[in-house]
Amino acid sequence: MSAPYTGQAHSLHADAVRVLSSWEPPSPEQATLRQAYLDHLAARPDGVWRACRPAHVTASMVVVDPTAEHVLLVLHGRIHRWVQPGGHCEESDVSLAAAATREAVEETGLAGLHVSDQPLRLSRHGAPCHAETHLDVQYLGTAPYGAKPVVSEESADVRWFGVGELPGDLASGVVDSVAAARRAVSALA
Repeated sequence: MSAPYTGQAHSLHADAVRVLSSWEPPSPEQATLRQAYLDHLAARPDGVWRACRPAHVTASMVVVDPTAEHVLLVLHGRIHRWVQPGGHCEESDVSLAAAATREAVEETGLAGLHVSDQPLRLSRHGAPCHAETHLDVQYLGTAPYGAKPVVSEESADVRWFGVGELPGDLASGVVDSVAAARRAVSALA
């Protein structure tokens, strides 16, 4: 494990199980993914850590403006594709939502994000690290009006895009995540 199996590590694993168990998936595909994530966590007490192979849980955030007409994406430094901010859980993270928030703030410089209580969606995809697969738990983040992002050391670029003007070099699944964010914001209105 990349993090010692301390009380904090156990707490993050327990939070992941709690969050995923109580989350209502929006589709049969998402329900199947949720069960796969829960099976992974049941089999792996280290399932939330980067060192867990062949897969591990990650946390990310689909950041939109208050109207959900724009989405904030980062140009990933390794895969050279536009993605939502996110990444690996760290021992200091007290929850998956906290991990997603930390990653979003680190990668975009934005403060004051309003973060959803429950996951937005799940995305299982290839991993640019030593594992084969990321089991990503995505949250919705709403940025304040006029929020100005800052490029971090981890990203080649960070930029707002109109949802109808997304770049062509997107990582797989980003279009689905943006659509899910728009539906979620619309449902709240």
